[in-house]
Amino acid sequence: MKIHFVIHADFEMPGIILYWARENGFEMTYTKTFKGEKLPQTEAFDWLILMGGPQSPLELDLYPYLADEIKLVERAVAADKVVLGFCLGAQVIGEAHGGKTERSPNKEVGIYPITLTEKGKKDPLLNGLEPTFQVMHWHNDMPGLGTDSAILAYSEGCPRQIVKYAPKIYGFQCHPEPTQNDIAGMVEHCESDLHPGRYVQTKEQLLGGDFPAINRTMVKILNNLKDLR
Repeated sequence: MKIHFVIHADFEMPGIILYWARENGFEMTYTKTFKGEKLPQTEAFDWLILMGGPQSPLELDLYPYLADEIKLVERAVAADKVVLGFCLGAQVIGEAHGGKTERSPNKEVGIYPITLTEKGKKDPLLNGLEPTFQVMHWHNDMPGLGTDSAILAYSEGCPRQIVKYAPKIYGFQCHPEPTQNDIAGMVEHCESDLHPGRYVQTKEQLLGGDFPAINRTMVKILNNLKDLR
């Protein structure tokens, strides 16, 4: 099995997903589209995972490579691949399903709980998770909704935290994947985002989060995803 990662910033890498993929025997490849690297054909992977980044689909004129990613997601969906996206990656998946990226009602930067909807409690991807659990957030936008999409989780600050677009296609506006080291890198590069706000934590609060627990949630989700048919 092969996973291909689309990377949008050197400081937003796949985190705990890398460790899980190695333990489960996946081959891994990467495209850094922000550095001009070309995206693969769908034959090159079984899973497509799109990571977060500071870019936005609301600014395709500034980041034209996001339009290429949207087309790749469309082809991956048609080819019956697993597609998973985080933050910006979730927004790209939404765009590929006809859902326009929107501004979130609140900026969220920090560790805050999300709550499963009734559909989320029944979805096989989230099997075994608590109804409410902690994840990391770092965003201003949120993914658009396609015709057949379903919201599986929400937070106080954002109504679209996990969106299901199809049986093997999911977008996470939140971040269950970063390790504490990953967050240290994000804080280093994006500390200007930590202006006080209702859902914005301090640097110390972020770095003091229980990332092992957050990462265990990600591992449960990945194990469930691996078993989807």
